[in-house]
Amino acid sequence: MKKLLTTSVLAVALMSPMMVSASEAVDKVLITLTSSEQQTRGMAMVLGNMMQAKGAKVSVLLCDTAGDMALKGHTSEPLKPKDVTPEQLMQKLISGGAKVDVCALYLPNKGVGTDALLSGIGAAKPPVMAAALIDADTRVFNF
Repeated sequence: MKKLLTTSVLAVALMSPMMVSASEAVDKVLITLTSSEQQTRGMAMVLGNMMQAKGAKVSVLLCDTAGDMALKGHTSEPLKPKDVTPEQLMQKLISGGAKVDVCALYLPNKGVGTDALLSGIGAAKPPVMAAALIDADTRVFNF
C-alpha cells in the first residue's frame, strides 16, 4: 500500500508542471496545420479564433496541402453550421492580429513565389519557427 501511494504521489508530482490550471493564462499559441481534411482545417481556425478572443496571441503555420489555404484564388466549400470556409476563418484570425505563414518548404515545392499568397500571409523562416516551437511560453497545437 505504501509503495502504491508513493508511486501515485510521484506520478502526480511529475505531471503537475505540464498541467495548466484554469487560472493560468496562455499568452502565445502556435497552431501547425498540415491536414488536407476540410473539417480539421475549419476546426483549427475556429479554435484559433476562440483562443484569440480569450486574449492569446495566435500564430499559424500552414504546411503541406494546408498551405493551399494561403493561396490567392483558393476556395473551399463552406462548413456547417455557420456556412463559412476555413479560409474565411483564417482571414478573421489575421484581421484580429494573428501571424499566418506557410512553411519554408511549401512555396518552392508548389512552384510559386510569395506573390501567390494572400495579403497578410508570409513564408516562415526556419530559425524563427524553431524558436517559437521551443519557447516555454508558447502552447503548440497540431492539426
